[in-house]
Amino acid sequence: MLEKLTISNYAIIDHLEIGFATGLHVLTGETGAGKSIIMGALGLILGNRAETGSIRNTDKKSVIEASFLVKDDGRFSHFFE
Repeated sequence: MLEKLTISNYAIIDHLEIGFATGLHVLTGETGAGKSIIMGALGLILGNRAETGSIRNTDKKSVIEASFLVKDDGRFSHFFE
């Protein structure tokens, strides 16, 4: 489960930190608010290819970090050894 998403210097986002609790989360907002940018950043975490044109300020690095809670119920224990 995604617990936290941190985005810095990406597209229109200077710095953003979002925490997620257990349950359903919905992103809403007006056109241009950045919903798709947040989803794009999450896509990068999950393996999508990055484009240098998405860096807000090319003098600084762009950082996208995520924290996931992985529950080990025994089915996948060999991945954690």
